[in-house]
Amino acid sequence: MSRVTLVLGGARSGKSRHAEALATRYNQRIYLATAEIIDAEMRERVDLHRAQRGKGWQTLEVPLDLAGALRDADRPGGFILVECITIWINNLIYHDKDVAAELKLLCDTLAKLKGRVVLVSNEVGLGIVPDNALARRFRDEAGRANQALAVAADEVIFVAAGLPMVLKKAKPPARRKPSKTSKRARRG
Repeated sequence: MSRVTLVLGGARSGKSRHAEALATRYNQRIYLATAEIIDAEMRERVDLHRAQRGKGWQTLEVPLDLAGALRDADRPGGFILVECITIWINNLIYHDKDVAAELKLLCDTLAKLKGRVVLVSNEVGLGIVPDNALARRFRDEAGRANQALAVAADEVIFVAAGLPMVLKKAKPPARRKPSKTSKRARRG
C-alpha cells in the first residue's frame, strides 16, 4: 500500500472527491487546509467543502508551514489529506517565501512520516501560457512542485472528468528472502 499519494487534476476534475474517498477506511482523518480565507466568497467555498466532507475529519488551517503541520499531525495508522499544494504555492509567493526551499523541506518531511498522506494539487500546465510574469511564475512553481512531489510520492493519480488514472503505482512490499539457516531447517 502507498504511504504518500499525489492526486493531480484540473479545476473541478474530481481530484478532491477522489482524494477524500481514499480516507474512508481510516478512523483518524486530518485535513490540512492551505487556503487563506480572504473574502466572503472564499468563506462560502470553505464552508461548502467542510459540509461535503462530512463529520469525522479534524481540519487544521495551514497556509504556510506545511512541513511543520505534517510533522505535528503525523500518527502511525493515521490519514492526512493536504488540500491543496497549488494554493500553498500561491501563499508562499504572496508572502515572499522561498518556494524551492519550502518544497525541499516538504519532500524531506514526507520521507519521514509514519502515517498515510494524500496531497492534492492542480495540474496548471495544460493551458495557454499566462500573459503576465506573476502568473507565469506561479505556473512554473506549481509545475516544479508537482514534479518534485511525484518523485517523492509512492503513488501518483491524475483525475480527469472524475476518472482516476494511475501514473505511478506503489511498489508492493519486498518479500523477505529466507535465510540459509531456514532453508537448511526445512530440508531437515
